Amino acid sequence: MTAGFNLRSLGPMVGAAVLPAGMLILVGLMVIPVSPLILDISFVANIMVSLAILMVALSAAKPLDFSSFPTVLLLATLFRLALNVASTRVVLVHGHEGTASAGHVIEAFGQVLIGGDYVVGLFVFVVLMIINMVVITKGAGRVSEVSARFTLDALPGKQMAIDADLNAGLLSPEEAKARRVEVATEADFYGSMDGASKFVKGDAIAGLLILFVNIVGGLILGIFSHGLSFSEAGATYVTLAIGDALVAQIPALLLSIAAASIVTRVTSPLNLSDQIGSQFASPQVWMAVGAILFILGLVPAMPQMLVLPAAAIALGLGWHLKRAAAEIAAAPEPVAAAPDPHHIDWADVSDASACQLEIGYALVALVDERKGAPLMGRITGIRKQLSKELGFVVPAVKVSDDLSLPGNVYRISVAGVIVGEDEVYPNEMLALDSGDLVTKVAGRACKDPTFGLDALWISKALQNDAIAAGYTVVDPATVVATHLNNSIVGSASDLFGIDDAQALIDNLKIHYPQLAQNLSPQNYALPRIASLCKSLLIERVPLRDFRKIAEAMVSLASQQLGEADLVEAVRQRIGALIVQTIVPSRMPLPVVTFSPEIEMLLNQAVRANPGAEWPFEHGMAMKIIGEVGQAVEPLLLQTRSFALVASPICRSALSRLVRATFPDVAVISYLEIPATKATEIVATIGGEVPRLTRDENAQMEDELHEN
Repeated sequence: MTAGFNLRSLGPMVGAAVLPAGMLILVGLMVIPVSPLILDISFVANIMVSLAILMVALSAAKPLDFSSFPTVLLLATLFRLALNVASTRVVLVHGHEGTASAGHVIEAFGQVLIGGDYVVGLFVFVVLMIINMVVITKGAGRVSEVSARFTLDALPGKQMAIDADLNAGLLSPEEAKARRVEVATEADFYGSMDGASKFVKGDAIAGLLILFVNIVGGLILGIFSHGLSFSEAGATYVTLAIGDALVAQIPALLLSIAAASIVTRVTSPLNLSDQIGSQFASPQVWMAVGAILFILGLVPAMPQMLVLPAAAIALGLGWHLKRAAAEIAAAPEPVAAAPDPHHIDWADVSDASACQLEIGYALVALVDERKGAPLMGRITGIRKQLSKELGFVVPAVKVSDDLSLPGNVYRISVAGVIVGEDEVYPNEMLALDSGDLVTKVAGRACKDPTFGLDALWISKALQNDAIAAGYTVVDPATVVATHLNNSIVGSASDLFGIDDAQALIDNLKIHYPQLAQNLSPQNYALPRIASLCKSLLIERVPLRDFRKIAEAMVSLASQQLGEADLVEAVRQRIGALIVQTIVPSRMPLPVVTFSPEIEMLLNQAVRANPGAEWPFEHGMAMKIIGEVGQAVEPLLLQTRSFALVASPICRSALSRLVRATFPDVAVISYLEIPATKATEIVATIGGEVPRLTRDENAQMEDELHEN
């Protein structure tokens, strides 16, 4: 067991030592004389490595699939230059012994590939150098330079696009992180390729200089050191020099092609061969090519025995591609396998949709795209508008039909809880009683699903008559959309979670990095930030100006407040934001206040039960709700904007009490009203304890003292 463990632990160490060992071998080839056999093995390995690099470059779907290419290109170039140095030493030292003195690979390239004529070999090498340097290397270098410049210029925009998609809910935090890493890697890659292209160009120039050194040095040594004639020295040393240059130049040409193919790639799910094949698979292209070749073949001066068969091949290929495309189009759609009735998937027992709208079969026309889907367009608009108003991305609403519902019934669910259910009639209109009717119209009496107003379902033929009579007439899609809008606003806190809190912080980091750094995780954990945001949303305080909320939290961090106290303290610091959601900035704030006696009683109840969710005794709570109802119901019927103002001590508990009956009534404290904001008292609740008898009042005071 110990031995096995040691062997496995040596694996990473051996892998980490390969690259340094390879660099030492490269240096050794440059300074230590090697035998011709080692040279032959190294030349073959060089060709093999170059071919492998070319194959990987051609099979990559996008440039980043071969992100190590710049480093690999550097190492391959160093390997080839080290072989050039080693082969130059062998050629100059042992070249007088014959063409086999530098190894069989150089001899083969020097005799077989150039046909035994070193002058021809010299021209072949010059042509390869021109192709490599002037065409491939120069073009690849220019593409690398432009790509690096454009990629670096586009980097800030790509980062902002990722952040925008993250804030819009199109990406998860993990996906956004992976996209940021990919964008940064892409910028590094093209920047490295811009420099790596200089390796290829420098390698080509070095090959030309090494050829000149081998020829001139060989002639000098052969004539003056070894007593060879000029022709003998030229035949031997020039052949060896050209063979050595070609052995190095062919792998260099392969690497240049690999570099050019990498930097000219366009991102695609296919590799290069499949991508080219799919784009040349058009039958019209080959039909046109065949027709043009056929016309050229009819020209008397053309070699018709070559041109006409080529035209026939092109026409045949086009006909074959056209027939294959027709067969694919006529093929029947694959029949999906019937689901196993005994198989239960997670989708059958859970639903990831936070908002759901279920409709009966008679309401399917409201979401049918063939009939314009009037409801779907309104739902999309509601989601966008609420996302702006609430300050976080409202999740998509899943609309589905439910055969268990009656035909005209719809049901709204938020976070798995049914928050609204009613019925609409798709072929009728809803006429709302405005309270100032000229006359009555015939219809089916009902209540407005959203606000509970008196209304009638009337036929579409009576729409104009109802409008003339003073009714407000709306279509069924608007009724459902308005109910959905109000349900989402009332349940916004259930839609907000830790991921949404993280999205707010990430967006804060972009524009206010120091504020975000001091907010989380330095002073507040992410769950606590999410909890505070949910508490604000419960009382319909939007998060669209999260910067001010974050500043308030940071300023309160040193006080070590509890959850409830932190919410109240933050509310006092963002009072201007809260007030502007109730009334425009230039208008005075209409307020409903409590008499001093009632407010004192409320404060005493909270002090007697600190931290209690419901500190008010039941009888007292019912009487307070009754008095609040008498004061606010006329204002609600007039659709007036106002706030119920109370002491900071009892505001939170009073808000919970009032919210259960009057969810649209905002309860704020005196400290949340800015000093510069004018107020207007529109009602006062009670001049005494809310209609309590003397005995009931004494009993409550006794209970408070006992507690």
